[in-house]
Amino acid sequence: MTREKLGTLILESERQLYATAKTILFHDEDCADAIQETIVKAFSKIETLRNDKYVKTWLMRILINECYTILRTAGKTVLLEEPYEKTSMEIEDMVDYSDLYKAVNSLKEELRLPVILYYAEGFQIREISRILEITEGAVQKRLARARMKLRNSLSESEE
Repeated sequence: MTREKLGTLILESERQLYATAKTILFHDEDCADAIQETIVKAFSKIETLRNDKYVKTWLMRILINECYTILRTAGKTVLLEEPYEKTSMEIEDMVDYSDLYKAVNSLKEELRLPVILYYAEGFQIREISRILEITEGAVQKRLARARMKLRNSLSESEE
């Protein structure tokens, strides 16, 4: 794969990269950092890609590893100033979540990530198994457990 093709793919996958990072990190600043590091690593390690067919899977695996690195170092960070406080207008704009979005976000990460990759990002089970480095059966089982939890959660919220 050439650097130009990789650059084009990254631009086309921008939304997918962000959505995947957001399922792990939650803060936009951390997501941006993870995506930036992913892009740098992808370009510097492009020669390690064995098969161009799996470039998206490879890119997502790098992203997930970067997200976990940020999570590990987040507990070691000391704030030197007060965090930015959002205005009431910004908060009103942000609170437009659906029940489904809330239910998906309430899932444990091991269930939430396959759901996002499968339903929101359109990855196949085989690709998800490569990204998460688990078996295809484990992906299917996690998706089934997530669907059951979502069904229960959404039916409770309707009552």
